[in-house]
Amino acid sequence: MNLHNLTGAPGARRRRKRVGRGEASGWGKTAGRGHKGQHARSGSGYRPTFEGGQMPLIRRLPKRGFNHPSKTVYHVVNIGALNEFDEGTEVTPDMLARVGLARGRSDGVKILGGGELKKKLVVRAHAFSASARAKIEAAGGRCEAI
Repeated sequence: MNLHNLTGAPGARRRRKRVGRGEASGWGKTAGRGHKGQHARSGSGYRPTFEGGQMPLIRRLPKRGFNHPSKTVYHVVNIGALNEFDEGTEVTPDMLARVGLARGRSDGVKILGGGELKKKLVVRAHAFSASARAKIEAAGGRCEAI
């Protein structure tokens, strides 16, 4: 099989409908737009949130709180979860993402002190809590802030 032998699945590629090409086509005269009204006019259309003049949902719901645009959002990882790494490993945010401990969008990874660390690790992260730093160093490892 080569690229020049490939074809689409039957019915996967349909020709576009040509409207307004005479009555015999079945799509002549009004070309599927009906008689008069907003959608019959050229350039008609409205924004996706328009609800026909009804008070839109976004305005009916109460607004509350405030999200600061420059707030730092961390993925938090407890040190108990770091026991799955081998002794002496250098743990980085990329490794944490690979094993599923820090996936998705954030500004960095913060290590918290939940659980016990039973292995000597070098942990590289954007932030550490004081208890996490103390437990990592007590286990013989070291903390490196990125």
